[in-house]
Amino acid sequence: MPSSSSLTSTGIPGLDDILGGGLPAQHLYLVEGTPGTGKTTLALQFLQAGRAAGERGLYVTLSETSEELTQVAASHGWSLDGIEVYDLVSDEGLSEEAEQTVLHPSEFELGETTRDVMRLVNEQKPQRVVFDSLSEMRLLAQSALRYRRQILALKRFFAQRGCTVLMLDDRSGGDGDQHLHSIAHGVLHLEQNTNDYGADKRRLRVVKLRGVKFRSGEHDFNLDRGGLQVFPRLVASEHEQKIDERLVSTGTPALDALLGGGLTPGSSLLLAGPAGVGKTTTAISCAVAAARRGAKVAYYLFDEGLGTLRQRSRALGLDVEPYMSSGHITIRTLDPAEVSPGQFAHSVRMAVEQDGVQMVVIDSLNAYLHAMPGGKYLILQMHELLAYLNLRGLTTLLILSLHGTVGEMRADVDLSYLSDAMLNFRYFEARGNLLKAISVIKSRTNAHEQSIREFRLGPHGVEVGKALSDFQGVLSGAARYTGTQPLLGDSDIATPTP
Repeated sequence: MPSSSSLTSTGIPGLDDILGGGLPAQHLYLVEGTPGTGKTTLALQFLQAGRAAGERGLYVTLSETSEELTQVAASHGWSLDGIEVYDLVSDEGLSEEAEQTVLHPSEFELGETTRDVMRLVNEQKPQRVVFDSLSEMRLLAQSALRYRRQILALKRFFAQRGCTVLMLDDRSGGDGDQHLHSIAHGVLHLEQNTNDYGADKRRLRVVKLRGVKFRSGEHDFNLDRGGLQVFPRLVASEHEQKIDERLVSTGTPALDALLGGGLTPGSSLLLAGPAGVGKTTTAISCAVAAARRGAKVAYYLFDEGLGTLRQRSRALGLDVEPYMSSGHITIRTLDPAEVSPGQFAHSVRMAVEQDGVQMVVIDSLNAYLHAMPGGKYLILQMHELLAYLNLRGLTTLLILSLHGTVGEMRADVDLSYLSDAMLNFRYFEARGNLLKAISVIKSRTNAHEQSIREFRLGPHGVEVGKALSDFQGVLSGAARYTGTQPLLGDSDIATPTP
């Protein structure tokens, strides 16, 4: 029999991480959540982990039949072999002869149910027990006092037998039912958010866990074939390490000069501008330059398809195929309607800690804003993710599309404060052509140029020209030419005869 100080794995690595290693053994825990949040699946994973550890498991059900539980397990590719499943309400219990005890709750019936559970535990001698669900016991009890007494009796009994117990509750008693919160050694709360579009988002929270320093707050999780996958909330301060702060090149010398020498490891760069101005291509150029140095890059693509990105990069002399084949550039296409912020942060963390990624590109923040309803929590999570990447010494590129083409432009949410440096891309009109300009708005790490330079996408990728010293009003979009300065496209455009 395990000691009461040992930890019992839940069978879900992310949840064990949140709990500080697992659940303290030989205690009773409450798992609460409305129907569909994943309580049964969590309980089955808990018993599966026990079986793998050589512990006997017992699933006592009043709400689902053993056949239904077998089907649930099979849907995840699991077998219940070696796990005892017992229906407290059998077919005989639902017959007309037993109607008086099954359909009419009474002191006798509640006591009978409790005695059946105790008898099963004495016979099976399990180390892990799941009781599903407490809503039926609540109905049988008819009064809060009787209900609490029966739960206390079961708690003492399980403790004497050395069982670690999960009691499932569908919260049919309402939010005000706090009886079990005070009785249970720990409480896990599961919830499901229904969105107007896209997959439902699920989160869990550890309400209490006596004697354990757990990770508080809300944590995203997925419920899919194979069970629950929990993504612990990222805490950046736990991941600080010594970093190499030497500047790295963007692959374009003129852009390096504009940034004050290049990209700084342990910092983030925001590329902001209207659609089509060249933000993604600039990010790809930086990623290719990093791959050429032998660094690994993770590119998270929300906005466009991988095929389109490959084709466009190839046309601009920035073919990413060889670096994707070598593993130096990994491009992951993500659907913001399907992925949760916690899942995305977990994916980035695994790329850093397992794959050794040194540069991360997020394209774009606009699409990421739709990954969850409400902006404030998303921005806080992005802030934590960027802090984590900075502490790990990575270079992070963030792409933000602004509304408008020329003149005043704006974003849905002001995200400029998230980044350490900001590249501003603008369109402007000159000589009857729509041209592009680039400038550094801020940099917390380098002494950057204050000039506004011409920018274009040429056959060899990104081209950055000289400072537009003979133009005024570039950032307003209506530039006024005051000199004879040549432009990047002058060699491509025939000069009209006066």
